[in-house]
Amino acid sequence: MDRNIVFPRSIRYLIAVAEHHSFTRAAEVLYVSQPTLSQQIKQLEDLLDVQLLDRSGRSVRLTAAGEVYLHHARRALGEMDAGRRAIHELQDMSRGSLRLGMTPITDYLAIPLLDRFNARYPGITLSTLEMPQNDIEAALAEDRVDIGIAFSSTPSTEERSDEIENHILFIETLTLAVGKDHPLAGQQGPLSGHALEQNPLVLLNADYALRRHIDLYCLEHSLTPPIAIEATSLSVIIEIVRLGRLATILPNIIACAQHGLHSITLLPELPRHTISLICRKGAYKSPACQAFGELAAEWSAVRCQVKPGHRFRPCPLSDACVHGEFKSAFNDAFDETPPVASDAGTEAPAAFWDESFDD
Repeated sequence: MDRNIVFPRSIRYLIAVAEHHSFTRAAEVLYVSQPTLSQQIKQLEDLLDVQLLDRSGRSVRLTAAGEVYLHHARRALGEMDAGRRAIHELQDMSRGSLRLGMTPITDYLAIPLLDRFNARYPGITLSTLEMPQNDIEAALAEDRVDIGIAFSSTPSTEERSDEIENHILFIETLTLAVGKDHPLAGQQGPLSGHALEQNPLVLLNADYALRRHIDLYCLEHSLTPPIAIEATSLSVIIEIVRLGRLATILPNIIACAQHGLHSITLLPELPRHTISLICRKGAYKSPACQAFGELAAEWSAVRCQVKPGHRFRPCPLSDACVHGEFKSAFNDAFDETPPVASDAGTEAPAAFWDESFDD
């Protein structure tokens, strides 16, 4: 009975009397005095305005009302035990859920992370929602998502800047991408940025952070590229570019990973963008949320350890991905997956979230 100490004493006392058919024996089992036990049950009967126990015989028995009430009391006790077990399951990561907001670009970049998280914590249901960055920040503020993966170095909603924490994961370079049948597909060296003005583009619309990056680049270098198509789906953009007539601007890792696309460097260099994990300041972080943050930190560290001798860019993954080196390094780094039910599985992530978040 001690493990159910939060259950109302009067009901615990009633259950004990019903089980032992005796006030004396029940008091002994509960380590309370018999007068205290009797008083608590009498108060319960007064509260319900009904007699729960028949005290007239040699042994104490439940009345009809007592039988009905005890049935529901035991069900309530069972639910409380189930709640306690559910909390423990959340803590050891054997169950739970996580809501993740991502942009179309970060969808592609974060796929290895999502796959690894599911492999390590198969009992956690991961729900992903694709939306523009401003919508991710709004969803965080309104508690519709737990975490976002977004761009942290592009203009965003200023009014929410004080509500959002961000932790940088990695820095990604941008590149001009064309299909194999595009006139520029054979281009080997860098092109002038003014080449954008000669080639129609298909881009995400202005709601998306990547587009704001591109627009800012064009503004700074007095470029006016023809925008033939605007879209909200990265898959649509990639398929259109594969057809060969239009070009686009993508993170280099995505461009080099897509069959049939050719990436071209521009001068001045296209901007780099920072990919960050973002959350609402002061929000409760569930064990699943903390575990995702810790795994994301490990993942970002692995990305920037590929080909350490060739760091001519902040993250040289764009070169490594062609040869599959990143995939190998990522898998090797996680070969020794910690047991799901270990104490370290829930305590380690907290250190990641306790760090200060900065841009």
